[in-house]
Amino acid sequence: MADEPKLTLPALREMSERGQIDTIIMAAPDMQGRLQGKRVMPKFFFDSVAAEAAEGCSYLLATDIECAPVPGYDLTSWEKGYGDFIFAPDLSTLRLAPWQPGAAIILCDIELKGHRPADVAPRTMLKKQLERLASHGLSAFAATELEFILFKNTYEDAWNRAYRGLTPANQYNNDYSILGTARVETVIRAIRNAMEAAGIQVENSKGECNLGQHEINFAYSDAVTTCDAHVIYKEAAKEIAASMDHAITFMAKFNEREGNSCHTHLSLRDGNGKAVFLGEDGHSPSKFFLQFLAGLLKHAPELTFFFAPNINSYKRFAAGSFAPTALAWGMDNRTCALRILGHGKSLRVENRLPGGDVNPYLVLAAMLAAGLDGVESDLPPVPMFTGNAYVSGLPRVPGTLAEAAKLFGESEFNKAAFGAEVVAHYANMAKVELDAFNAAVTDWERFRSFERM
Repeated sequence: MADEPKLTLPALREMSERGQIDTIIMAAPDMQGRLQGKRVMPKFFFDSVAAEAAEGCSYLLATDIECAPVPGYDLTSWEKGYGDFIFAPDLSTLRLAPWQPGAAIILCDIELKGHRPADVAPRTMLKKQLERLASHGLSAFAATELEFILFKNTYEDAWNRAYRGLTPANQYNNDYSILGTARVETVIRAIRNAMEAAGIQVENSKGECNLGQHEINFAYSDAVTTCDAHVIYKEAAKEIAASMDHAITFMAKFNEREGNSCHTHLSLRDGNGKAVFLGEDGHSPSKFFLQFLAGLLKHAPELTFFFAPNINSYKRFAAGSFAPTALAWGMDNRTCALRILGHGKSLRVENRLPGGDVNPYLVLAAMLAAGLDGVESDLPPVPMFTGNAYVSGLPRVPGTLAEAAKLFGESEFNKAAFGAEVVAHYANMAKVELDAFNAAVTDWERFRSFERM
């Protein structure tokens, strides 16, 4: 996502002195890709935070999705007292938050005592893979296509209904429909314009296949900037929808229809700005690109947990759903996990595995780690697939979180790429989700068993 020039500290100070800004949101992405942090007053921000940092409880990188402290994390625990870690503000991310009156927002890196980067922090994990990429003289550019379903219910009403009987904002498939999207333009326009005002360049919005499903697309940018914009947009979209008595879900599979995807586009350039995925003929994939794809395909099973991090994520992988089931690459082929598209310098890989519930920093960190291994290990190229990958005999995407978590946690490649402590940390995250799900009694079980068993 391309960004316009962001807000400078002197400009922020002037705006606060004029009373235009009275709140600064300090936030860091957690393991789930959500923004966690504090709202601080301008005087405190300028006197203390901007020059130094702020602190917050270390449990923010060791909780389940309910923000409950759970066992199994080496980073922090009851035994270690759940001390603080450091919110180190990244001044390059400072911008207006126009969806909130009088607010600015700044993203932070999470550091441990002594200002050591927290290895398990998603933003840090991506930066480490980008450092590895830089050792090859390369830089990464990315974009994410984040789908959501919009409902004519408030979040509170949806909660009270136990998420049953909600009213989608559209009653039919409105994929590319101008008429259908006009019905919800009040909400979608507000989100588009808020993102533009925050310096995040919007390309377009469009309808999707499920009832009430839409997406807003943004210009590509460097990998970290894209992820930063992704998490800000996701937060803002929910807040804007809520302010207009609507609700948005990014969950991978809300119902039995099409799920919410987060197709992730990636390309690499050298120090001269040359697109290294492009072959010498000016249109075919380069050898580098083919080996990068080979690495992506080889390591996709053990990295699927980063592309599909929740129980619900795996229900999205269904034949004929535009979500992949086969590990293959193809030219402009939406049945493959990896779709190659673009022309000339825009030639890129689209990873179709991630759903709307992913953490974008982890997705891109995983893609870079796998692709670079394909190049560094001199892997032979994998032949391009043509046809319907859903009915092919190709290797399949892991079918459950349990399967993906086992592959992830036992992977020697993952331990070498991210560090054994990082792998253990995220393997525990998967275990926590599996334990919670396995302990729950679902409506499905009650309907099938209450009377008839």
